[in-house]
Amino acid sequence: MTGTTGLFSACSPNAPKFTAIDLTGADYAKDFVLTDHNGQVRTLKDFQGKIVMMFFGYTQCPDVCPTSMAEMAQIKQLLGKDGERIQCLFVTIDPGRDKPEMLKEYMAAFDPSFLALVPTPEQLTVLAKDFKVYYKKVEGPTPTSYTMDHTAGSYVYDTKGKLRLFTRYGTKPALTATDIKQLLAHAS
Repeated sequence: MTGTTGLFSACSPNAPKFTAIDLTGADYAKDFVLTDHNGQVRTLKDFQGKIVMMFFGYTQCPDVCPTSMAEMAQIKQLLGKDGERIQCLFVTIDPGRDKPEMLKEYMAAFDPSFLALVPTPEQLTVLAKDFKVYYKKVEGPTPTSYTMDHTAGSYVYDTKGKLRLFTRYGTKPALTATDIKQLLAHAS
């Protein structure tokens, strides 16, 4: 019976019903080893006991990235006291321009508890493959005026560091907050 219990738990009337894409049991995006904007090496284990929302973007982004980060801040606010149980991570896909000092200011503009992670170009290649994240440099009129096409959405990990959800760009913060409340309610 032990083997079938987990198999049918998703059909249980007590199983959460999420607005986001349910990635429970996914065999990718399991962990990372990256330096944050303060120079500290981070992994998912550093955030055990918290819900982690992880977004890939860049500071020069004109729309998707600042909107997504502002929505993460709003989600934290909507959760009230439970907002303290959220850790938002921003992984730069533009490590050439996004320097730690700039990322620190960028995070502080949304929420001082947010952390930016800064991969090397080599780490970013491996990370993007493991996390199934798309990114591509789009040349601009000058060498430094390029933009970056990229996946627009956030991964959500439960309090045990397990990948659970992918929230699409444009999802109303209240809906994501409800999904997170369900994850917190099922945390043991």
